Amino acid sequence: MVGDVKTPELLTDRFRAEGLRVTPQRECIFRHLWGDDSHPTVEVLHDRVRAEMTTVSLKTVYQTVHDLADMGEVRLIDLGTGTQRVDPNIEQAHHHLVCVRCGMIRDVPMPETTPRVSARDRHGFSVDSVEVNYRGVCDACASATN
Repeated sequence: MVGDVKTPELLTDRFRAEGLRVTPQRECIFRHLWGDDSHPTVEVLHDRVRAEMTTVSLKTVYQTVHDLADMGEVRLIDLGTGTQRVDPNIEQAHHHLVCVRCGMIRDVPMPETTPRVSARDRHGFSVDSVEVNYRGVCDACASATN
């Protein structure tokens, strides 16, 4: 699944349009995000990029991911796994499956109708978004214990 993250070329164009520098390190980060539906942590993304380009710093990866999030090109999500994950699927409304053993995350399409919270149950909150995380054990972890 390529997800809905823009191609590396489109992200490069978007960075330039925003007045941000496009470096070889950032282009490498863009390439590693494109087609990655694993919801990597920034640290995992850094490891993958470093395998191709040893000069990239963790700070550069963090800054680039945060710049992409500020532009609305990715979402940074906290699924209770201890670190933020990078979600490149920003177009399709979805929830997440989270394996409680290995931490794997997969997208689950969201139904056409979004659950509504009544005014009485909102306790004065203005609801901006809904997130549902299904927790359980993935097939690989279940197979490993049998």
